[in-house]
Amino acid sequence: MTQEVRSPRREGKGGLARVLSTRELNRALLQRQFLVSRTRRPLLEVIEHLIALQAQASNPPYVGLWTRMEHFQLQDLTRCYENRSVVRGSTLRSTQHLVTARDYPVLRPVLQPVLDRMIKHSAYPRELAGLDMGPVFAEGRRLLSKQPLSAVELGRRLQEKWPDRDGQALSMVVRMAESLITVPPFGTWGVGGEVEFTPSESWLGPCQRPALSREDLVLRYLGAFGPASVKDMQHWSGMIHLGEVFDQLRPQLRTFRDEQGVELFDVPDAPRPDGDTPVPVRFIPEFDNLLLSHADRTRIISEPHRKRVFTVNGIIRPTVLVDGFVRGMWKLERAKGSVTLRVEPFARLSREDRTALTEEGMRLLSCVASDVASHDVHFAPVS
Repeated sequence: MTQEVRSPRREGKGGLARVLSTRELNRALLQRQFLVSRTRRPLLEVIEHLIALQAQASNPPYVGLWTRMEHFQLQDLTRCYENRSVVRGSTLRSTQHLVTARDYPVLRPVLQPVLDRMIKHSAYPRELAGLDMGPVFAEGRRLLSKQPLSAVELGRRLQEKWPDRDGQALSMVVRMAESLITVPPFGTWGVGGEVEFTPSESWLGPCQRPALSREDLVLRYLGAFGPASVKDMQHWSGMIHLGEVFDQLRPQLRTFRDEQGVELFDVPDAPRPDGDTPVPVRFIPEFDNLLLSHADRTRIISEPHRKRVFTVNGIIRPTVLVDGFVRGMWKLERAKGSVTLRVEPFARLSREDRTALTEEGMRLLSCVASDVASHDVHFAPVS
């Protein structure tokens, strides 16, 4: 039920800030993530709306797009990798993300302080203490511009010039300081192996657009993940000290409160559906930003369930949404001539939900395992 609380900052007449329930925040997030209904927007437009897709592993972005888009096929994204209209590089939280070629050169600069901070607080500066890093960065750019190199090979070649320094440390600081992307086929469906890096300018050509400002990025984040707090935005991006940016934008934003009284911000024209809006079941891939883009994740997953999905070694398992919230996990089990999608529910599912998950699971298998004749969806016992 909608409530009203007194806000220390004015929101409309009377200084009242509307309280958004957890279900209302859930529906707003799902609507903006194309998870209430699949979108017919073009692929590159979808990726730019989402800003970046987690791409620590090759396959999750494909599943993330399939679950959000009508008529998505694996070759659609592979083709974009190959024609250089999308790239994979270190951006949000200093991790690998899939970004459009149009966005990457303007997104990377505003996030560079995040990568700089990550290196500063790692063990690598101690390995390189006293070394003038200017020549190291210049040599790294020169080597990578000549040909794509793996992290190990880059370190080996840098160590030839600085033999008393650790090759891994030299490689890492160059890769975090320079705007690099990984070259295909790595990053495409089913392709693993050693990653090779090249400067984004070598791959895409010089960028003619100015870098995004912090204000630009806040507005885009809210459009895809809002309503959200300052801490939410900082958690999603890895950036710090964003309170002043939100304050500068306050006149053009709407403000709300969540059920705990935390101030939330939003762009005025973004959808905020009713909390009872029906939503279909969905299969969400591992590492998806749906679960990684808020400091308070209760709008999508409960704390007990988060502890089951987020592993101690940094893996974010693939999840199942039922009524808009994480209600289980899933995985693919391959055998000779068959693929089974195994659903592991956290609680007993209704017959209707099991039927819906089975139908959606079979559709997923028809996309990601079209080369295998036998498909099945299996439900594990509730644990």
